[in-house]
Amino acid sequence: MLDVTLVRQHPRRVREGLAKRGLDVDLDAFLALDQRLREARTALERLRGERRRVSADIATRRRTGEPADELLRRAAELADRVAEATAAHGRLETEHRAFLDGLPNLPDPDVPAGGKEHNEVVRTEGARPEFGFPPRDHVRLTEELALVDHRRGAALAGSGNWVYRGEGAALEWALLNHFLDGHRRAGYTFVLPPHLLTWQAGYVAGQFPKFADDVFVTDRGADGRPERFLLPTAETALAALHQGETLDESELPLKYVACTPCYRKEAGGYRAAERGTLRGHQFNKVELFQLTRPADSDAAQLELLDRAEQLVTDLGLHYRVTRLAAGDTSAAQAKTYDVEVWLPSLGTYAEVSSVSNARDYQARRGGIRYRPAGGGKAAYVHTLNASGLATSRLVPALLEQHQRPDGTVAVPEVLRRWGLPEVLRRP
Repeated sequence: MLDVTLVRQHPRRVREGLAKRGLDVDLDAFLALDQRLREARTALERLRGERRRVSADIATRRRTGEPADELLRRAAELADRVAEATAAHGRLETEHRAFLDGLPNLPDPDVPAGGKEHNEVVRTEGARPEFGFPPRDHVRLTEELALVDHRRGAALAGSGNWVYRGEGAALEWALLNHFLDGHRRAGYTFVLPPHLLTWQAGYVAGQFPKFADDVFVTDRGADGRPERFLLPTAETALAALHQGETLDESELPLKYVACTPCYRKEAGGYRAAERGTLRGHQFNKVELFQLTRPADSDAAQLELLDRAEQLVTDLGLHYRVTRLAAGDTSAAQAKTYDVEVWLPSLGTYAEVSSVSNARDYQARRGGIRYRPAGGGKAAYVHTLNASGLATSRLVPALLEQHQRPDGTVAVPEVLRRWGLPEVLRRP
């Protein structure tokens, strides 16, 4: 969530940041609400203070045997007024919190304004593959090489699902092992989080309450709010891993790597850009997450981006890096770079890693602070995440970019240590 002090003292900056996302928010109404809340809080504290003084006077009179009837009547009156003031304060506080909860993060100054049409390509790496033969698309390759069973996957779980089989399953597993091995060697702590998360985890990550309808809910409360849901990404779990904690500065940065399926309501259709494994209800992803000091988060984001790029480079793939515009950046993030691989059959790029800096937005929602080594007031950490990597789009790019005229596919050398052959062939 945004710092309410920032909203109070710099409303113009907040309006301009939200406008970059295409949002027009009535901050004047919120600031008026904020003022009423502060006045209500002051009035409530004044009443509570007076009630404490009256209670003390009653106790004194009882000890000395003096009559306290008038004070008892005053205490009863104050109790009623405190109850009314508490209820009024609670209503204002709920409205105040709901407004702040609904505000997205402010984009960094260098993030372009507007929607995805304003995304900026930062650089393009590797040579775009050229074929001296009619190239096959990824769906045909997975079917001919018996790597993915789309028909039976849909029969098992409905559209937007598939089954990796044979060397296809081995390829998926090799990719995950390769990614995890590299990240662990780089000092990331391996975490296997629960796949069922609570509402609070979704709230800390910034997905709830606004995007609560986008997840697979397993349990709802009496108010209809999700009590537990299947994680849409390991980021949701890792963002809340240290909720409510105050860390020592010496512990930072904390670096985590998780490997989980991701469960999404979004799924593909019959359009070419959505066929195969490009978009589905369940896919595997290795997720990187860091908690850092604010002064270190810019460097941490570049480190995460470098890790994602190196993995794609190791696989010999042509790709590009894009800085997302404000309107295409997820609500919790201040800046995001996408690493996008080339899909020859579609003549376009597909994202395989989003590398994002949430600044202190998630930490505020989760109450995650650190204690400076030199003393002083505890401050909020910065949180960052990156896919390192997601496989459901990476496999199509790998198959298409490394295909050969006879319909076989060359396997990148870095994956062969995990038991894969040099070439994927028809079984």
